[in-house]
Amino acid sequence: MVTAGDGIGGIGDGTTDVLLAVYQELRRRGVSDFEEVRRELGLAPEEYERCRRELLSLGLIVPTGQAHATVAAVQDGSWRSETDTVAAIDPEIALLRLLERERERLREHLAEADEAYSTLEVLAGSYLRAAALTRAEAHVEALTDYRRIQQAIEDITDVMQESSASLHPGTPGRQNPDRMLDRDRRQLANGVRVRAIYGRQEATDPQMEKFLGQRAELGVEIRLAPVVPMNLIIADQQFALVPIRPDEPGEGAILARGSALVRPYLSLYEHCWHTATPYGNEAVAEAGGDGLSEQQRAALHMLASGMKDERIARTLGVSLRTVSRMISELMQELGATSRFEAGARAVRLGWLD
Repeated sequence: MVTAGDGIGGIGDGTTDVLLAVYQELRRRGVSDFEEVRRELGLAPEEYERCRRELLSLGLIVPTGQAHATVAAVQDGSWRSETDTVAAIDPEIALLRLLERERERLREHLAEADEAYSTLEVLAGSYLRAAALTRAEAHVEALTDYRRIQQAIEDITDVMQESSASLHPGTPGRQNPDRMLDRDRRQLANGVRVRAIYGRQEATDPQMEKFLGQRAELGVEIRLAPVVPMNLIIADQQFALVPIRPDEPGEGAILARGSALVRPYLSLYEHCWHTATPYGNEAVAEAGGDGLSEQQRAALHMLASGMKDERIARTLGVSLRTVSRMISELMQELGATSRFEAGARAVRLGWLD
């Protein structure tokens, strides 16, 4: 009698030992009545059922009689035999059949997934993927439910690949700061450049100041402006979320899709961005201006008018290297990252009055 502790074949698992003992006996016989093997090995009824079921599922035995059962018939349960006679299958053949069965199952899953993807692509069209939008395509959707607006923001976050730009004229309001920070983390982790502009006055609120600090620590580029015209979110130059009425943000939002519609909003954003002050540099920039020398002020005037360094050098009667150094110092003091931005911010801050 075989028991769980016999350790047949050197395998320590008692369940596997019994199964191995049954299979070895069936292999020795080649073709045999399963019931005879059960009686000879002294298997309990539950062990008999378990071993038979498992050996069939592994393809190590197949029922046989006047006509042999095919592997497919055994697998789909269509084979019916009057006797309990089974034939033992070589382990290598069983393994190859098992691998082929799994390959076929995988091919079926892939085919189903491909069909589902194709169906979704047809049904969703331009709604799911920004990459599917051509320059000529455009779509506008009015969103009046706050939950639908939040879902739209989540959907945009998921498909965003390159850049996120937003305007915030006031405090987060109904926005959940933790949810916004979570979006920041996801976007930044995916290599998305995240920019945000806030009103300078609102940024003095202690709660808002803490929130902006948290965003900045994550890697969000933040700037402050004296006036922020409206709420705005732009993603990948393909999506723009704007209020239906800027003076009444609670009325809902418009979701614009397509670069043709988004480009004007992006131009507005870039203007706001270049005239705003980097978060943390506001105090430095505001304190400047009065200490400029006449030469620096003249250079700044010419820079704001769009003059090239060579012409500024000739006008001031100094070397090109001196002009380059002077402009670099002015940009640093203004907290600007480009010549255009330095000129624009100098005008806004009143340095050229």
